[in-house]
This record gives sequence, structure tokens and C-alpha cells, in this order.
Amino acid sequence: MRPLIRKFNFVPVLATFFVMGFCDVVGIATSYLKQDFALSESLAGFIPSMVFIWFLFLSVPAAILMNRIGRKAMVQVSNAVTFVGMLIPFFSYTFVSAMVAFILLGIGNTLLQVSLNPLLTNVVKGERLTSCLTGGQVVKAVSSFCAPFLALAATAAFGNWKYLFTIYAAITLLSFLLLEVTEIPKEAESGKATSLKEAFGLLGDKTVLLFFLGIFFIVGVDVGTNTVSAKLLIERCGMDVDKASLGASVYFICRTIGAFLGTFLLARMDDIKYLKINLFLAVASMAFLFFVRPAWAILAGIGGIGFFCSSVFSVLFSQALKARPEKANEISGFMITGVCGGAVIPPLMGLATEWVGNQRGSLLVITLCLAYLVWCAFAAGRRQREASIV
Repeated sequence: MRPLIRKFNFVPVLATFFVMGFCDVVGIATSYLKQDFALSESLAGFIPSMVFIWFLFLSVPAAILMNRIGRKAMVQVSNAVTFVGMLIPFFSYTFVSAMVAFILLGIGNTLLQVSLNPLLTNVVKGERLTSCLTGGQVVKAVSSFCAPFLALAATAAFGNWKYLFTIYAAITLLSFLLLEVTEIPKEAESGKATSLKEAFGLLGDKTVLLFFLGIFFIVGVDVGTNTVSAKLLIERCGMDVDKASLGASVYFICRTIGAFLGTFLLARMDDIKYLKINLFLAVASMAFLFFVRPAWAILAGIGGIGFFCSSVFSVLFSQALKARPEKANEISGFMITGVCGGAVIPPLMGLATEWVGNQRGSLLVITLCLAYLVWCAFAAGRRQREASIV
């Protein structure tokens, strides 16, 4: 019996990727909170920051701590922090308590993103590792896709969307218990821990900086599009918040399909060429969104951005690792701080929307992010050619 359990000990680890997807609930939650507490666009724009700002401050320190306490322990700490955060709205639903819940969700998610992928390598080796890592991202995408539907289910069953957080708390507790009873081999002690100085010292490398900013802006595009999807449907189609949550679901399901296809296409195409094609099509989808008004057209544009941007993060991350393979650990710790783009871009979108007077302000900010990513793709291609000549 025990050998059979060991054979499938990767299943609880993969299941925990569902908890990792909870951070994407902030997109539809922003619309609900804006409605419930009569928030301005600029104030509502800061809600995603409560989740994603912690990637800037905690990613590298979390990696250093993980070297001391171990990967499984770090994942369990993240589950505990997330569980506490998800219980708060059940006991107190005010704007302040909701922000505290999102802060704890962001801290827990930062710890989880730093530790969960490495933990998977403890239980999966060789050729199975790539497929399991891809499977974990699919589980995360499914979690993101389910969030609007879980919010609707909570509203239908309990009369308020906030009970979505109680569902998340129950899932997180189950994840904690499954991992606790699962036997996972301990990783070997690392010879040298990543330090803050080593990680942030990589800013001096122009190639690494190029891809770091790319990750910063692609996460901004991801969180920004997720956030604006419902707002566009509310503004242009007069939908209520519950129905407008369909926009986020369309975005995430298209992103999941795009990631699946990208896994196969990237094995047959040059990374940079694939990046350029997809970013041009993402810009075209964004341009489409500036002018269309029917719900189906808005959903098509939102879905197009999700589909064409689905593999950008992984391509940029892998290119950064290839640029300095001897500094893989430091680069990994540093690059994950780029996820804080999800904290910076939405507030700018809120300010731009108030300045312009409609959601075209938000779309303009996302377009500027995409413009940098297009430039980044061409700059990366130029560096690639120069390296091949040398």
C-alpha cells in the first residue's frame, strides 16, 4: 500500500496548484467590491495591488527562508496564511476586512508560487517533470476559470458572493490536510542560498532587466485584462456584475487553451518568433476592444488577449534563464518579483479611466504594456542573432 501511495504522491502537490489560482479572483472581486462599497474607479484600481504587491517584497526573502525550512513546510505555511485570509470575510465583511483578506491572500500566494514548483521536483523526475509542471499550470488556470462561477454559486446558495471566500477556505484546508498526510521526499540541502544582493544585483545585466520588465508588464496585462473584462460588459452592455463575470471566465478558458497549444507549438517553433506572432495578434485584439460594443465582440477581444498572451510569461522566463544559466537560482528568485506588475498596472488603469471618462483609459494602459512587450520581443530577437554570430 505504501509504495502505491508514494507512486501517486505527486497528486496532492498538483492539487495545490488550484489554491495558487485563487489570486485571480481579484479581477471579478474588484467589480463586486466597487458595487458593494460604492468605490471610485481609482480606489477600486488599488484592490489588485493588495494581492500582487507582495511578490515585489517577499519573493526573494521567501526563497531564502525556504532553503532553511524546506519546500513542503513553505507550501504549508502558504496554505495556513491563505486559509486565515479566506475566513475573514465570513466573520466581517467591510471594505477594510476585505482588504486584509486580499493582503493575506497575496502573501500566501507569493509563498506558494515560490515553493510549489520546486516541491513538484521532489516527487516527479525525468521526462514526467515537464508534463506535470504543465499540468500544474492547467490546474491553476482551471481554478481561475472557476472563480466567477463559484461566486455565482455562492450568491445563489447563500445570498452573497462573499461566501466564495468560505469555499476557498475549505479547499485550502483540504489541500493542507492532503499534503500533511502525504509522504514527500526531502530535497537535498543547497550549497548556497540566494541572497537579496545577488538577486537584485542582476538588474545590472541589460538582458535580464529586459526580460524582468517583460514579466512585469505581461502580468500587468494579465491582471488588467482580467479586471477590465467585467467592467467593459457593465459599461457598454448594461450587464449586472453577476452576468459580467462571464468576461473573466472567457479570458481564463482562452488562456488555458492557448497554453495547451503553446506547449506543442513551442516544441516546433523558435521561441522568439512565436512570441512576436502572438504579441502582434494580442495588440490586434486590444485594438478591436477599443471600438466594439456588442457583448459577443467584447468577449471575442478579451478571449483573444487571453489566448495570444498565454505563453508569453513562460517564454520570457525561459529566455532569462538561458541568458545567465550559471545564475539560474538567482534569476528565478528575481524574476518572480516581476509578478508585482499585477499590483502596479491596475491602479494606473483606474486613474486613466477617471481621466478619460470611460474604460478606454484602462485599455490604453494595457496597450502601452503590450507595446513594451512587442519591443521586448524584437530586442530579444536582436540579442539572439548577435549571440549566434559570436
